[in-house]
Amino acid sequence: MKHAVSISIGSSKRDKKVIIELLGEKVTIERIGTDGSMQKAAEMFRELDGKVDAFGIGGADLGLQVDNHYYPLHSVKPMVKYIKKTPCVDGLGLKTTLERQAAKFLESEIGPKIPWKRVMFTSAADRWGLALGFVDAGWKCMFGDLMFGLGIRLPIFTIRGVKVIASLAIPIVSRMPFSMLYPTGDKQDINEPKFEKWYRWASVIAGDCHFVKHHMPYNMKGKIIVTNTTTPEDVEFFRERGIRYMITTTPCLEGRSFGTNMMEAALVAVAGKNRRLTTDELQVMMTELNFTPQIRQLNP
Repeated sequence: MKHAVSISIGSSKRDKKVIIELLGEKVTIERIGTDGSMQKAAEMFRELDGKVDAFGIGGADLGLQVDNHYYPLHSVKPMVKYIKKTPCVDGLGLKTTLERQAAKFLESEIGPKIPWKRVMFTSAADRWGLALGFVDAGWKCMFGDLMFGLGIRLPIFTIRGVKVIASLAIPIVSRMPFSMLYPTGDKQDINEPKFEKWYRWASVIAGDCHFVKHHMPYNMKGKIIVTNTTTPEDVEFFRERGIRYMITTTPCLEGRSFGTNMMEAALVAVAGKNRRLTTDELQVMMTELNFTPQIRQLNP
């Protein structure tokens, strides 16, 4: 049996281990949180290196792909410094392939029920494929990269604007402590409503689950969420806030959807090539597996 492990600097409350079957191969997928400790994550990677088939890097990105430019996040490098043998992925491959289907999937499933085609992205830089999918589908977009990542109340309305901001800001912020850019550990459980104007403006809120929840207003009646890495507690949170539909870009397994890093690591493990998979290889596997986003109605 194959074994893929995602070690995350997120909360250990979200840990989960299941056995699934992919392309006729059984694989154990396991998510382990370190409650914000990058050093503990690094030590766990060292302990398991060479003993499992693939690693997922959870709660952080090794880098951001914006258009054709890849920006490494230097502050995350210490997390993977001890990995020598086991291939590791942060989910970028699935973010640029699987997530690009989300907009068309949403329209095909509930198109007539969408009040207006306006989407707020918590960040396009870490969800480039997802963002391009909505842009290509003709949605009016607001990209909150500066708002959610740096607390700067400056919305971005064009994909070109995202590229310009990324080229200027990421080389600087990539060296800042990652915890300053993204909630880690217990901070993932904090909800401080903010940017309510833009939550109200949009019919769809898209992006990383922790970013989406972190500043979500109390009244989200009728809204649609497009995200992933959702636990049963996240689903109940969305239900209580009034979310009507939740679309997850990765499959729901035993009550939760795992992160793109975990699912990509599972595919790497099953492929058995002892390396990261190319975009084409991932696309072929996802087609064979019929990997598509999933939709769930939470409120009438």
